Amino acid sequence: MVLSRRNFMKLAGGSIAVASCNPKALFANERESARSLAMKSLHTGECIETCYFNGRHYVESEIRKLNYLCRDFRREEVTPMDKRLFDHIDGIQNLLGIQAEVLLISGYRSPATNEELRKLSKGVAKRSYHTLGQAIDFRLDGVDLKQVRDAAFELKLGGLGYYPGSDFIHIDTGPVRYWKYG
Repeated sequence: MVLSRRNFMKLAGGSIAVASCNPKALFANERESARSLAMKSLHTGECIETCYFNGRHYVESEIRKLNYLCRDFRREEVTPMDKRLFDHIDGIQNLLGIQAEVLLISGYRSPATNEELRKLSKGVAKRSYHTLGQAIDFRLDGVDLKQVRDAAFELKLGGLGYYPGSDFIHIDTGPVRYWKYG
């Protein structure tokens, strides 16, 4: 069978439509390997090294450990974090070809903590994804912040805030958007 340009476009369009209906299909080859993180909370000094995805499933006991590390330490409140955040960090590191320690600035923030922080800084959003467990502020130990930002920008997996004056980036699992503060 000779494949005309029109038939090729129909086939290609159908494949794209099928893949877009199943986001896992887009990452099927990349997402079959185990995923690990080494993370340290800069506020509490707590550290974790974890294989949170075993190549087939999220390891719930390890996800609970990550949720605890990402808790609102000011109020000792824990909430389930969006697992995609950990995958995004893993993706950033893979794109950079590194496995650096993740230095956690902020994970979950209770609405009360978020409101307190808003009074101290214009850089804290009123409806922050942190209050939903859908955002993390971090940097990678020993990695230039611009490189981390550029890798996150290239992946376009959600919100990306660049805070060079405070030496961290913000990622979230909301819509794709970008901002710089400071």
